[in-house]
This record gives sequence, structure tokens and C-alpha cells, in this order.
Amino acid sequence: MKFIKYIALFLFLDGCNSNYDWGWYILNPSNVEGLTNLKFLISGITTTIYISVVSIFLAMIIGLVVALPSLSENKFLSYFNIAYVEIVRAIPLLVLILWIYYGLPIMLGISFSPFVSGIIALTISESAFQAEIFRAGINSINKGQHEVAGSLGMDFWKKMRFVILPQAIKVVLPALGNQFVYVLKMSSLVSIIGIADLTRKANELVTTTYRPLEIYTFLILEYLILILLVSYFVRKLEKKLEYK
Repeated sequence: MKFIKYIALFLFLDGCNSNYDWGWYILNPSNVEGLTNLKFLISGITTTIYISVVSIFLAMIIGLVVALPSLSENKFLSYFNIAYVEIVRAIPLLVLILWIYYGLPIMLGISFSPFVSGIIALTISESAFQAEIFRAGINSINKGQHEVAGSLGMDFWKKMRFVILPQAIKVVLPALGNQFVYVLKMSSLVSIIGIADLTRKANELVTTTYRPLEIYTFLILEYLILILLVSYFVRKLEKKLEYK
């Protein structure tokens, strides 16, 4: 059924420009070549999803750790938070990927595989945005909640774990969902260091078929489907948390 929908969309696009000779036969599942090309393109989905999920999970942990010092009255800790966020946000993700993969072995003698380098770069870049999201979410909680938790004898960590963070998560969930979509899209940049994700697969197929428009159009559809699925589950989770 999915293939039928793709074919219907391809036929629609075929009529959008009569001056271009569309070559959707290269992705037509009814012939051996088209089916092979489709399987080749779709095979990059697992890599894209895995890199995105691992990166966003690690970024959330680091972001939360970086956000907590901003709540402290200690100026040094607050400056650490500000410095980390501003410096990391200022570095373009593509540059960070290249620097970790090519620069670290030269500077420090530390080398990582393309896969690990991509995850590290995505995690570091995303952690700065996660830190700001968590900071804003925690600050949105009424100060009375902090005072009540303190009056019950809770220390800082218990207060965060049992009172503040459960409420803050509900506030920041839409922003976290948006950031997961962002990471999903930005993961396409890791293809530059040889990771076989969706974008890399598409680039490789273009070099053999010489049909960039058709292949990159299909690539857009792949990312669109992934992002729509993520958005759907984030909304479902939001509604579920509203009733708790």
C-alpha cells in the first residue's frame, strides 16, 4: 500500500512539469532495478533513527546537568552555564562534526569512528539547546513549589527529582519534541563523514543513476514521514501527561 501511495505521488509530480522527463522507473518497485534502489534508500532509516535517538537522549542528560548550575546563587556556576551554552550554540554543527572527526586525531591523538563522531557532535550541539529548554522549564515553576518542598525537609536533589522536574517536563515537552525533529533533520549532516544514513544512501544512488531530482524528492518524503510520526507521538504523549 505504501508503494502505491508513493507511485501516486510520483505520477502527480510527473505532471507538474511537462518540460522535464521524469524517471521514476528507477524507484518503481514493479521492476528489479527499482525495487533494489528502493531497498537501498530505505536501508538508511535505521541508522538515521538510531543516531537521532541516541544523540537526543545523551543531549537531554547533558543539557539537564548544564541547566542546573544556572539555578545556583553561585556566580561561578551561573557563568559556567552561560559560557557553555553560548560557546556551543555559536559553533555550526557541520563544522563541529568535521572538527571532531578530523581535528581531534591531530590535536589530541584521539580518533573515533564516523558513527561515534557523528553522535558526539550531535550530542554536544544539541545539549546547549536542551540546557536552555530545561532552564526555562524549571524557572517556569512557581517559587512556592520550591519553598514547600524545602519546608518538607527535601534537599536540592530530592526537590528537583520529586517536585520540580516532573512539573517542568510537562512544560518543556513540546520544545523537546521540536528539538527531536531538529536533530532528526540535522542528522543528515553526518553523511559528510561517511555514515550510511538516509542522505548518504541518496547521494550514493545519485552517482550511479544520475537522477538527483527523483532521488532527492524521495529523500524528502522519507524525512517527512519520519518527522510526522515523531510529531504524532509527541502530541499523544502531551495529551497523556495532561490527564495525569
